[in-house]
Amino acid sequence: MIAQDLPKTNWELLLVDGGSTDATCAFIQPFLEQYSNIRLLHNPHRTAPYAMNIGIRAAKGEYICRIDAHSVFPPHYVSTLWHYSKELPEASNLGGVCITLPANDSLKAQAISIACSHPLGVGNSTFRTSTITQVIEVDTVPFGFWKKSLFEQVGLFDEELTRNQDDEFNARTIQHGGHIYLVPNISTNYYARDTISKTWKMFYQYGLYKPLVNKKVKHLSSLRQLIPLFFVCGLSIGLPLSFLHPVIAGAYIGCIGLYLLLINSVGIQHKNPYIPIVLCTMHLAYGLGYIHGLFNLLFRIPFNVKYNR
Repeated sequence: MIAQDLPKTNWELLLVDGGSTDATCAFIQPFLEQYSNIRLLHNPHRTAPYAMNIGIRAAKGEYICRIDAHSVFPPHYVSTLWHYSKELPEASNLGGVCITLPANDSLKAQAISIACSHPLGVGNSTFRTSTITQVIEVDTVPFGFWKKSLFEQVGLFDEELTRNQDDEFNARTIQHGGHIYLVPNISTNYYARDTISKTWKMFYQYGLYKPLVNKKVKHLSSLRQLIPLFFVCGLSIGLPLSFLHPVIAGAYIGCIGLYLLLINSVGIQHKNPYIPIVLCTMHLAYGLGYIHGLFNLLFRIPFNVKYNR
């Protein structure tokens, strides 16, 4: 971020630390001493929505640009989004394409990065699966670039949502008449989880909080979010039903066979045997998490899962 092509006097970098135990604050200290436009803030609640709100409240500038610590941004990132905000005065939120990269050189890490940017893994998520050549209106973008005044109009991030807080905020923005644009000529490198177990936890939590988001915004964010739910329900309900009639059993086995064919074809295409495992992990975790979220809503159980990278 220090390499951004903006005068240092025109912007500030707010680093919000969530009680990290990996010497992050010690690493940051020399930068605080060298650059007067960098500030370190502390987030005792530790989760992302609290961090965002702490940063927004402390920010002095006219614009807010969210930066994810697990990503790498090109030097023209902030200036490009600022430029588009001037060209598109009706824009409430702006962002670019997100390129998912492996956390390391292992086959598992490579499989996770491929699955997290493949249509079989993330559906029609435009900012993850496509390269654009012109500005398009979307329902969400990675990270975000807003005028600070927007938060005065629609409110801050919902601190109840450990996950999916950006989905809820974007939906709320659109409900207030806002517009979200994905812009060309800019991309961000995002480093995916490095193990299958961490990927499971992440997608389980995505699924867990999605019903709560839907309740808050009073509609489904997208139809693609229901596919893992139907997948898990089909697996669990189809098995006992397949014992009732050979036709049902044949259809059940056929659907499973088609699914295995699809996920294995991606693995063969990329010559990586872990891709089918990762794709199945993502689908099962999200679907089971979604069921858990519906259960919590039905029985009014608090959503208190802590953030786990």
